[in-house]
Amino acid sequence: MTVLDPQGLYEWDAKGLAVADLALAQDSAGLVMLYHFEGYIDAGEAGEQIVERLLDTLPHQVVARFDADRLVDYRARRPLLTFQRDHWTEFEEPRLEVRLVQDATGAPFLLFSGPEPDVEWERFSVAVRQIVERLGVRLSVNFHGIPMGVPHTRPVGITPHGNRTDLMPGHRSPFDEAQVPGSAESLVEFRLGQAGHDVLGVAAHVPHYVARSAYPDAALTVLEAITAATGLVLPAVAHALRTEAHRTQTEIDRQIREGDDELVTLVQGLEHQYDAAAGAETRGNMIAEPAEIPSADEIGREFERFLAEREGEN
Repeated sequence: MTVLDPQGLYEWDAKGLAVADLALAQDSAGLVMLYHFEGYIDAGEAGEQIVERLLDTLPHQVVARFDADRLVDYRARRPLLTFQRDHWTEFEEPRLEVRLVQDATGAPFLLFSGPEPDVEWERFSVAVRQIVERLGVRLSVNFHGIPMGVPHTRPVGITPHGNRTDLMPGHRSPFDEAQVPGSAESLVEFRLGQAGHDVLGVAAHVPHYVARSAYPDAALTVLEAITAATGLVLPAVAHALRTEAHRTQTEIDRQIREGDDELVTLVQGLEHQYDAAAGAETRGNMIAEPAEIPSADEIGREFERFLAEREGEN
């Protein structure tokens, strides 16, 4: 397949590129690049929360900008315009950018984030590979959350993927084979791996019934996996997520306690399923004893009904 010249999709920021080159010269091992795009499945906003906390707490500057006007379908995801009295005052321009960030020790790394491209994925993937090679990236890491039939009362599980899953020992995929709708994030991982670049994906297992809300426990688990695999030091980000995770867990527990018996039974069913599978795994057998356990869809419908009733009462 012939792909058009990808350099037209992005431009370098001269000042940011110079700083990145200096950082690369000081660290011959190469930079780590974290990347996450908005728009794909991100249960519990696991990836989005990490990106927001990184940009809120750490110094950063733009190294490269992608042409969002070319890659984003505005009619599918309409950017916000602010109107005051009788005129427009602000346009929330979509930004798909590579930034150079410094962790708590001053060590540089790259963060690539923004809206997921709607078009030209192959051309976009080649452009990302050019950036990876130009900036001497030694490892690219993507991250997001996926909805799973698991309870919020148990540790968040993780599925590693890519060609460097050895960087996350102790975790293995619960999947054998599956076909899922594609994403630009996944295609970049696939194409980078094909080109011989090291890439790691981290997917957090988010309880199905809270998948559409921010679930900081998942973001915190992903962040801890990333720091363990890369050596980045991000205590401020971890602290912020840990505080939010405690607050969120307390609120979920409160809402469940105030719910009806059917809701409590549904959550307990997921707990039994989780514990049975975990016990079978330690015995080397992933087939747990059969039990009458509600499906994730049943859990989700019941919890959403409960939350809707509470919103109506308020």
